[in-house]
Amino acid sequence: MPKKKCQPKIAFFEAEPWEEEHLKKGLKDFQLYFFPELIDKKFFKELKEIDILCPFIYSKINKEVIGALPNLKMIATRSTGFDHIDLKAAKAKKIKVANVPVYGANTVAEHTFALILSLSRKIHQSYERTARGNFSLEGLRGFDIKGKTIGVIGSGNIGQNVIKIAKGFGMNVLVFDAFKNQALAKRLGFKYVSLDYLLRHSDIISLHAPYNKKTHHLINRQNIKIVKKGVLIINTARGGLIDTTALIDGLRSEKVAGIGLDVLEEEKYILKEEAELLSPHFKGKSEHNITQYLKTIVEGHMLLVSDKVIVTPHNAFNSQEALERILDTTIENIKSFCSKKQIKNLVK
Repeated sequence: MPKKKCQPKIAFFEAEPWEEEHLKKGLKDFQLYFFPELIDKKFFKELKEIDILCPFIYSKINKEVIGALPNLKMIATRSTGFDHIDLKAAKAKKIKVANVPVYGANTVAEHTFALILSLSRKIHQSYERTARGNFSLEGLRGFDIKGKTIGVIGSGNIGQNVIKIAKGFGMNVLVFDAFKNQALAKRLGFKYVSLDYLLRHSDIISLHAPYNKKTHHLINRQNIKIVKKGVLIINTARGGLIDTTALIDGLRSEKVAGIGLDVLEEEKYILKEEAELLSPHFKGKSEHNITQYLKTIVEGHMLLVSDKVIVTPHNAFNSQEALERILDTTIENIKSFCSKKQIKNLVK
């Protein structure tokens, strides 16, 4: 008898129409269900028989979601980060979790330098001025990045691409990472240092670390005081790596000359409607939490309106090539799981 084909039911959340088309081509023998929305309890009933869940970063796959899907065997997130997934709850149910670790290493690194160059040469201010018909050069003098020192926090795939680009610009590179790879340092020509040393000696600081309890507020109100005067701070990783209040402190004290952010701390709340924060159904509703969230929103607004700050809307990964790599790797993860092969991108 011929072997019965594996035809799991797969639910994709936060899926755009072009992604749906691409995934259907790559997963022809699978039963696919697409939802443009974030995952929510209103979908639980129709997800009862789902074998594989495929979210993006804004869908929170918590204990409640995992517990509501009795047939769930795999979570294949279409992202590098997986802090939106309760790994402990998944492990307890023997659910495999896979991610997409390398889809946008060069893409995010290129966006990082787009922010650096926009700040160092005041591109955003120049554009706004000429759009109003003003061609004055007053206040638009920038600086060369050649010969400057960039401090890279995190030497993973994205950090390594940032280092390579920095070397192409003739920059000196300092790196802080909990896991040192001296062979890599020798090959790419950089030096591992402590976080304090990096903050004190870098003209530009760029963050490329994962977000977890140990990396929460790596840059904070205490160590922002020791940064080199006139530093640029760039974050294209996770908002929680930097205390937003520390950034405000740095701007006010003029220690920080410019900030480029593709992520904001608690951006999920900044993106919500204000009315939702006041709703009795808002999770975590308490006087302390509401105050904290509103404080974060106000500080986020202060960053948005400063001409020393460039904020992009979590857009660093967003190139056509990178997005296609995300989908192709996700397809590969799902197929390898279904064929009982070793899942290359299994989250431990």
